[in-house]
Amino acid sequence: MLDWIVGYMPENIATFGEDIDYVINLIGYIVFIWWILAEGVLFYFLFSSRKKEGVKATYEDGSTMKAMSWVLIPVVLVLGFDLFIDYKSHSAWDKIKIQLPKADVVYRVMGQQFAWTYTHPGVDGKFGTGDDFEPDDLVVPVHQVVHTVISALDVIHSLWIPNLRFKQDSVPGRIITGWFEATKTGDYPIACAELCGTGHGVMASTLKVLEADAYKSWVAQQSAAALAQ
Repeated sequence: MLDWIVGYMPENIATFGEDIDYVINLIGYIVFIWWILAEGVLFYFLFSSRKKEGVKATYEDGSTMKAMSWVLIPVVLVLGFDLFIDYKSHSAWDKIKIQLPKADVVYRVMGQQFAWTYTHPGVDGKFGTGDDFEPDDLVVPVHQVVHTVISALDVIHSLWIPNLRFKQDSVPGRIITGWFEATKTGDYPIACAELCGTGHGVMASTLKVLEADAYKSWVAQQSAAALAQ
């Protein structure tokens, strides 16, 4: 599998992460090859067309087919590669954005200047009841499907969890559902990927992935504390 580009990315801990990494690598290789070709042509003409004794420069208005082919052929090739990338990435898009699996856990996520607010439905799994609570971080169980119901209070934000290959805009007036399934326990950074004001750079929190039993105990404790208030 291609791994040149993603070798420089954070460790993947998402079930669909390999699909995202494949698309990133595919685009990276195509762009890199085009860059090599473009620079090769540039340097070729820099040396082959330099000033020569007894040779005068000529003006080319670009109206001939030979001249236009330098534009038309790259346009056709780029279009072909774009369509190829779309074809190869379709399955990843369908899996991540269209065919959402059934949720084991649901969070409401609100973006606002300059913090993320996470709302957990509590032990009963229903929002709007007395055991709902708002943890400082996004705490989830490993190997379980988590749905994030994302919205924004003020301006556009973007929930970005690099280790999950997860990035979803939060837009005022819209509710957007995303999902992920973490495959490894641990703490992972969360940031905002959309410039949202002076505090954009500090709009951060943590994804905490726990074992199933530890997660259940944590939810029970948090719900009990919410009911006791």
